[in-house]
Amino acid sequence: MSGMNLRLAFAILSSGCWSAFQHGYNTGVLNAPQTVMSEWLHAEALTGANSSIPAKDDPKVTAVWSVAVAIYCVGGMIGGVITGVVADRFGRKGGLLLNNLLVFLAAALQSSSKVAKSAELLIVGRLIIGINSGLNAGLAPLYLSEISPIALRGSIGTVYQLVITMTILLSQVLGLESVLGTEGGWPWLLAVTALPAAIQIATLPLCPESPKYLLLNKGRELHAQRALNWLRGDVAVHGEMEEMHQEAEKNKVSKKITLRELLVKRQLRQPLLIAIIVMIAQQLSGINVVIFFSTDIFRKANLSDAQSQYATLGMGAMNVVMTVISLLLVEIAGRKTLLLTGFLGMFFCTIAITAALLFTHHVWVSYLCIALVILFVVMFAVGPGSIPWFLVTELFNQSSRPAASSVAVTVNWTANFIVGLSYLPLSHALGSYVFVIFAILQLIFIIFIYFKVPETKNKTIEEITAMFRQHM
Repeated sequence: MSGMNLRLAFAILSSGCWSAFQHGYNTGVLNAPQTVMSEWLHAEALTGANSSIPAKDDPKVTAVWSVAVAIYCVGGMIGGVITGVVADRFGRKGGLLLNNLLVFLAAALQSSSKVAKSAELLIVGRLIIGINSGLNAGLAPLYLSEISPIALRGSIGTVYQLVITMTILLSQVLGLESVLGTEGGWPWLLAVTALPAAIQIATLPLCPESPKYLLLNKGRELHAQRALNWLRGDVAVHGEMEEMHQEAEKNKVSKKITLRELLVKRQLRQPLLIAIIVMIAQQLSGINVVIFFSTDIFRKANLSDAQSQYATLGMGAMNVVMTVISLLLVEIAGRKTLLLTGFLGMFFCTIAITAALLFTHHVWVSYLCIALVILFVVMFAVGPGSIPWFLVTELFNQSSRPAASSVAVTVNWTANFIVGLSYLPLSHALGSYVFVIFAILQLIFIIFIYFKVPETKNKTIEEITAMFRQHM
């Protein structure tokens, strides 16, 4: 961890950690309290709900709940689309700070929906917090990539996914019936999201703007050097400043890349294709099926409700542990190696889960399913979970990075939305064989990564872009 110091660690915490909190926490927060919130929708919020049948069987409750869950991803897509504009207009740090205004608005709407007896407030709040998470998913990895020393770029980039896994687990724990997943507690559960936003507003102004943004986008050399000196502490920054100057000279020739130019420029097609595929691969690997519906999968494996909930918590805890290990491995093993290892492991786990669910009448198979699902999450955390978020920022130079991040984040949220929307209908139609679809997709992604994704470990942005120019 040579190159790490307290100021850099503070900047990582202030920017990446509190931003990733929103992304992870709001991804998982509605899972545990679904039953109690559905009862509220059925009894109080929805006019015309059929009181003669249970909430879980009321089509109107099911439809409204599905919208409340899915609209978070729609907000993420919107946030992804505007990431490039926000990053260039307000800066990486400035964009992250302004983004917290959406958190306070969303927290107020969601937490007051029970008092107002309004499903509409809940849905609009979910849309707004989705926009916030979509922006965070683009801006935070961008800022982390641009403040990182080359030797730590991968490890620091992994921090974003690490905090996502931690806050998904936190939301699952807080959402338990013994904590805040109660009739009176769920508004507070949804209001918790305002706390990290308040902390970020208090701490992030103490950190500098991205030195690369200051020099390459704004032309403020003195401010860029001061920012870099602050981040590096006692380490000399002449070499890094020289690299940024070289990139700035090239940017003068190439100028800032718009979204349209990103899509039509020949030399950007291959890195853009890689960025899009790794983002699609992350979501279509089936990880969100396991995270969103793990309790349901465990029930199908003949576990009790209590056993299923605790197995889900164990899975979340293992996800956190393995993401920490990935943070340490990424600068040793490299990005491509960890991506391939992760997807290969997920492929074999998916085949095994499909087979196991066909033999659930054997008691020991239930416990095998727990082990396989946890191993699936472990393999995801090894590489596919964290690497796509920062790999995108490594494939593009300063002029094209914001537009590329916009495209990649939007694609990621769109794929997330498609998986969340299609899994239950496919599961009803195909049963256990639904996992065969994910196995086929994983195999395609493995082949693509092996032949197309370059290793970016310990390479400067100029060296990486030069690799693509050579392969044109």
